[in-house]
Amino acid sequence: MEKNLIYRLLHVPEYSFFLFGPRGVGKTTYLREVMPGAIFFDLLEASLNLELSINPGRLEAMIGTRPKDSWVVIDEIQKIPALLDEVHRLIENKGWKFALCGSSARKLRRGGVNLLAGRAVTRSLDTFSFGELGQAFDIEFSLEWGLLPWIQMHRDNPTDFLSAYVDTYIKEEIKEESIVRSLPPFLRFLSIAGQLNGQMVNGQNIAREAGVARSSVDVYFSILEDTLLGHFLPAYKPGAKVREQTHPKFFWFDPGVARAAAGLLFDPVDRIWKGSSLETLILHELKVYNQTQEKHRGIYFYRTGSGVEIDFVVETKKRQQSSNPHIVCIEVKMAEKWNSSWEKPMRSLNEYKGIHVDRMIGIYNGTRVYHYDGVDVLPVKEFLEQLHRGKVF
Repeated sequence: MEKNLIYRLLHVPEYSFFLFGPRGVGKTTYLREVMPGAIFFDLLEASLNLELSINPGRLEAMIGTRPKDSWVVIDEIQKIPALLDEVHRLIENKGWKFALCGSSARKLRRGGVNLLAGRAVTRSLDTFSFGELGQAFDIEFSLEWGLLPWIQMHRDNPTDFLSAYVDTYIKEEIKEESIVRSLPPFLRFLSIAGQLNGQMVNGQNIAREAGVARSSVDVYFSILEDTLLGHFLPAYKPGAKVREQTHPKFFWFDPGVARAAAGLLFDPVDRIWKGSSLETLILHELKVYNQTQEKHRGIYFYRTGSGVEIDFVVETKKRQQSSNPHIVCIEVKMAEKWNSSWEKPMRSLNEYKGIHVDRMIGIYNGTRVYHYDGVDVLPVKEFLEQLHRGKVF
C-alpha cells in the first residue's frame, strides 16, 4: 500500500489547535502533509527540549520574523507544559497560529493547558478508518491486527511492530515519566486490561487478579485514558427500564494494541475475541465519522440489569422539554448468518414511548442486506459505506 494514497479525513482548523492522538497514528506525518509551509519543533529532540525547558522564551527567537498568521507546529507538547505560557503570549502578541501535537493530556492538564482556553480548539487523530482506506480496507486483517498506519502499510509482519509498540509505550509514557511507583503491578494490570477490551470492568476482580489495591485499578485505567490508549463508553440511561446498567464499558483505541497488551500476539484469536474486535472497530468508525463531520453526537451502549444489551446507541437529538430524544440503535454480531432474536433489545427499546428510534441496524459478517420490519441488517462494509455517506446519523 502506497503512503500517498491514504488521505486523512480530519480537517485543519483555521486557528490554533491541539492535536491529540495515541502514539503511532501518524500525527506528525499528517501535519507535515497538510502544513508544508509551517515551521516544526520536535520536543523529542534532546537539545531542543533542553533549551526550551530552561528558557521557553527562546521559542520566539527560533520562529524568527515570520509574518502574522504563520503556522508553527510543536510536536510532543506534553514534554514541556510550561511552554504553553509562551505559546499563549505569541498567539496574542505576534498573531502566529500554533498546532500543538501530543500523545498524552496528563501532563498538560497538570501544567496549565487551560491557559489557552478560547485561543486553541482540540482535535483528535486516530488510526486509519474505513473512510480513509477505501478499497484497501481488509476486515479480517484489521480485526486481528488493528488499524495503526504502520500495520496497515506493512502487513507482512504485524507482530514485531505491535510488540515494540507496547514496549515503547511502557518505556516512554510510563517508566521515563514515573507515572506509576512500581512497574510490575502495572504490567500485570495491562495484560488483564487487554483481555477486557469491550467489556464492563469489575475493579475489585481486576485488583485481586493483578495483586494490587482497588484504588490502583482506577489510577491505572485513568493512565490508559490520559495516554489515549483507551476510553470508557458510557451507558445510555433513558429511564425506559427499572434497572438500567450505569457502569461503562472499557474499549482500547485499537484491537491490535489490545491484543498486544493481552499477550496474545503469537496465539490465534478465538471468535469471542474477534467479536470484541469488531465492536472496537465499529466504535472507532462511529467516533471518526462523528468528529470529522462535526456531528457532536453522544455515543453509548445500553444494558438492563437482566443483561439485555444494545451494543451502540447514538443520540441524534437530545431530550428537550417539548420533545423526546432521538436515537439510532446498532447491534453488532460476529456471525455469517443473522438471527432475528438479536433484534429483540432494539425492538424493546423502540416500543418505549419516551424515545424516538430513528433507525435500528444490525451489523454482521454476511454478504446480504436484509430489511426486517424496521430493522436493517447490513454486512460490515455496507454499514461502513452508509456511515461515511451520512446515511446512519
